[in-house]
Amino acid sequence: MISENLHKIQQEIQDSCALVSRKASDVRLVAVTKSVDSEKTREIIEAGVTDCGENRVEKLLEKKQLLADFPEVKWHFIGNLQRRKVKSIINEIHYFHALDSLKLAQEIQKRAVQPIACFVEVNVSGEASKQGIAPETVRSFIEELQPYDKIKVIGLMTMAPLASSEAEQQQYFHQLKTLQEKIAALHLAHAPCTETSMGMSNDFAIAIQAGATVVRIGTALFQE
Repeated sequence: MISENLHKIQQEIQDSCALVSRKASDVRLVAVTKSVDSEKTREIIEAGVTDCGENRVEKLLEKKQLLADFPEVKWHFIGNLQRRKVKSIINEIHYFHALDSLKLAQEIQKRAVQPIACFVEVNVSGEASKQGIAPETVRSFIEELQPYDKIKVIGLMTMAPLASSEAEQQQYFHQLKTLQEKIAALHLAHAPCTETSMGMSNDFAIAIQAGATVVRIGTALFQE
């Protein structure tokens, strides 16, 4: 079932890229394994997906240990990270998708042994319940990160509200893409900002058409 789901998603990624003259190889698929056990995670890795995303520290550490026979797997932490948990996770991951405060940046700086590839989380929709910084403060926030040599801002991340229409999703994703391009144009050494992490099971096709380079998919991969 998982390999069938994966094939469908890969086809959809290809079709979405073709619509806007992009190469499917420019889109990285992160399997969001937070709701499945390590056996299902093993299945998706064996099917060829080598990027896995978790949103809980304990779960990621446990899975990484159980799946240590797959050293090629890149682990993405995609959830809100509490400062007190930074020390136990930051040197176990390859990507962090939710940098949204200077205090968190300071904690990462203190605990990381090598530079961490980070996405700055942007609350494009302005939803009160969403984490992330306001679009108008992104540039100043990224400029303030310059002294932190353990943080490399490789891109921006956002989530469209679950109840949003396709037109709204397009608007949010295009807004993030435009913001990412503006930051990239500054040519900051600590923030190349060439990536956009946006799009989940219900809206990844729209996100890809808007320019997503990373999509985070769980439900559509693992549904029975």
